[in-house]
Amino acid sequence: MTQHFEIEPVTPTIGGNVVGLDLSQPLSDETFEQLHAAFLDRKALFFRDQDISLEQHKAFGRRFGDLHIHPSARPYKADGVEHPEILFLHADEKTTRTAGDTWHSDVSCDPEPPMASILRLVKIPPSGGDTLFACMYSAYDALSEPMKQYLGELTAIHDGASNYRDRAKRRDNFIEDKEYPRNGHPVVRTHPETGEKALYVNTAFTSHIDAVPKAESDAVLAFLYQHISNAAFQCRFQWTENAIAMWDNRCTLHHAMWDYYPNVRSGFRVTVQGDKPL
Repeated sequence: MTQHFEIEPVTPTIGGNVVGLDLSQPLSDETFEQLHAAFLDRKALFFRDQDISLEQHKAFGRRFGDLHIHPSARPYKADGVEHPEILFLHADEKTTRTAGDTWHSDVSCDPEPPMASILRLVKIPPSGGDTLFACMYSAYDALSEPMKQYLGELTAIHDGASNYRDRAKRRDNFIEDKEYPRNGHPVVRTHPETGEKALYVNTAFTSHIDAVPKAESDAVLAFLYQHISNAAFQCRFQWTENAIAMWDNRCTLHHAMWDYYPNVRSGFRVTVQGDKPL
């Protein structure tokens, strides 16, 4: 059955509140096409009051493509059943570092990084814990033409080792000789569906720019990291229980604020497999 819904823009640049859509119900082809178009247009979509099961969560993700398996996470288990496609995110008074606490695109170190992430929070703190999203189309468009030309010829290494080794040590599943993804991607990537150009570097995974001196790489990345954090490119999502945020990793960065310690914040993420950045 076709569901009718509306999109309320959060800012002129990025973000859309989806009103009137029940994700516990299968999406008709017509509804999905409309939602997909809104996803490409708004880059990040927000849904409220979605009390869905893990299977329904995965089924929604699969409408967009095959599901991604996180390279450093243990399979989530519920009622004796493993769900390798589910990433459980949890922070409480024992947490020493949260996931996503810096600007990043999910698992950009993969050879084919995820195209979309779909996060549902089931426990939220009494205050704090918002997630910020930034449009990398806007960040690219705001650069000078000479800088666009310079960056357009560069690639950068995205390395998961530092991030994931630290996470494994804190979660007691560190394996000394385990290898994590490390891949080179364009500093400016072209979105495979919209054809728009977006900056594609982030503090969590980008280690250096290829084929330039280290000092130059460090200086250029420092400039880009400052540039992409401009509030003009951003929207902010305030979570409520059973809310869902879905974002396009190909053209956005996000930052999960850790300003709620020692309170609890937890939920489940499904991630959709992407393709090689070009």
